[in-house]
Amino acid sequence: MRRTTGIAAAAVLALGALGAQTTGALAGPGEGPSAGLAAGGTVQQLDGATGAARDAVAALAAHPRAALDAPGQQVRATQTMLDPSGATHVRMERTYRGLPVLGGDLVVHQGASDAWRGVSQSLDTPLDLSVTPTVAASRAAARATAPAADTRSIARMEVSADQAPRLVVDALAGTPRLAWEVVTTGRQDDGTPSRLASYVDARTGQVLRREEQIQTVDGSGQSLYGGTVPLQVAPAGSAYELRDVTRGGTYTVDLAGKQDSALCGVLGVGCATGKVVSSPTTTFGNGTTSDPDSAGVDAQYGTDVTWDYYSDVHGREGIFGDGSGSYNRVHYGKNYVNAFWDGEKMTYGDGDGTDFGPLVSLDVAGHEMSHGVTENTAGLTYSGESGGLNEATSDIFGTMVEFYAANPADPGDYLIGEEFDLKEKVGFRRMDDPIADGSSPNCYSADTKNLDVHYSSGVGNHFFYLLAEGSGAKTIGGVAHRSTTCDGSTVTGIGRDQADAIWFRALTVYMTSGTTYSQARAATLSAARDLYGAGSAQESAVAAAWSAVSVA
Repeated sequence: MRRTTGIAAAAVLALGALGAQTTGALAGPGEGPSAGLAAGGTVQQLDGATGAARDAVAALAAHPRAALDAPGQQVRATQTMLDPSGATHVRMERTYRGLPVLGGDLVVHQGASDAWRGVSQSLDTPLDLSVTPTVAASRAAARATAPAADTRSIARMEVSADQAPRLVVDALAGTPRLAWEVVTTGRQDDGTPSRLASYVDARTGQVLRREEQIQTVDGSGQSLYGGTVPLQVAPAGSAYELRDVTRGGTYTVDLAGKQDSALCGVLGVGCATGKVVSSPTTTFGNGTTSDPDSAGVDAQYGTDVTWDYYSDVHGREGIFGDGSGSYNRVHYGKNYVNAFWDGEKMTYGDGDGTDFGPLVSLDVAGHEMSHGVTENTAGLTYSGESGGLNEATSDIFGTMVEFYAANPADPGDYLIGEEFDLKEKVGFRRMDDPIADGSSPNCYSADTKNLDVHYSSGVGNHFFYLLAEGSGAKTIGGVAHRSTTCDGSTVTGIGRDQADAIWFRALTVYMTSGTTYSQARAATLSAARDLYGAGSAQESAVAAAWSAVSVA
């Protein structure tokens, strides 16, 4: 189930035709919100109908060239962010002749007095295409489920019974095309459920692209990892449960080895269920795998710390930004070396017991919950370069959660999942030197978009490490780190806190579903100007760090 924060459903704008136009640019130097935003307060997300949403659609109507106006186009405000200065940033969805435009989402930026500041969007030309399909939905479904090299790892692949193929305008696969979105379910080789969206050209029958909607930490691959940790628990009769009413009601369930069927999330059946982890006392687990509750402690602790990180550091209340919680499932399947976010909950495997233990470490908890934050803000599509940015975002914020916790049993570092790596203690990925895993590039290239998103994330991870820590060698959290640059430059870091603030603002204010690495550079530069001022050392550092990973 995908969730978004709704706002001002009535704020819908039908635009007239003006022919070919150029897109509005991101706010340039001196045009964004006032310098020093980070010191002046946090960005506030506004819920419910607001005048800001109505003002934004009116502003867009007054700047149709920036909206890439076209006959039959409409936009709808979905979310509003308010800066302490009074500046607003309104996310909007776009439709074309009644069809959703994938990659057509945009953000309208206005100053405190409704001064126009531009538009962030991935679409670069006005839409002009027929919406009459020549390929039937049934044929599109057959093409989507036909044997193919990129779906060989999915077993029992079949069209979703409750999500019939729908027509969309797909602007994420290059030139906007009319396409059938065909959602299929199945199971991936490692046991992870599959909910795959295939986009089939509605005029030629060609499969344009596919997007896996189950988002994972990829790998081969008293709490277990954090020592004795504080927890909020809830009474349940004469016992207590891992349920936290202070953080949106989040809770943790023990699946005891059960695994979802291919129907899970489709017909409301086949989803593995279990019991909320409970104890006769307020103490849970024994710090080892001999007590299955120990993994539940890690999962609940990870949820708590991640919630507090987003609240304290970024002023965001939970994954969805509305104060509601999600939940965890632990002990999923047998020898399952992965964890995943499916739009409403986190699920953790126990590992294989030889190379990897239970995947409930703090940075992975932060990683999974951050997929939800991305889904409910920029909505970065989980394929191509935007998919790499999606994964990098989860690695970045998962790492920042680890630093935020300041837990001496699990000190912060830039390794992902090192705690459950039973042999080498290096985890799945490292941000200072992504290529150390043999697949994640340190440097951007034209081929980056063709990589699995867990690997293409290497470019974003390397950028963030360089921005925060700089190039060269240092020891962080007791771990030796060393980062080189792709252009031979020397980069001086600005510190984790400032790098974190820049990435979060770029994600929530400037990035959209189809953001590329080049556009992420522009988004982070705008964020740095907003937070620290035009011409600031932070802005210069952002530019230098992107250049150091070959992103221009």
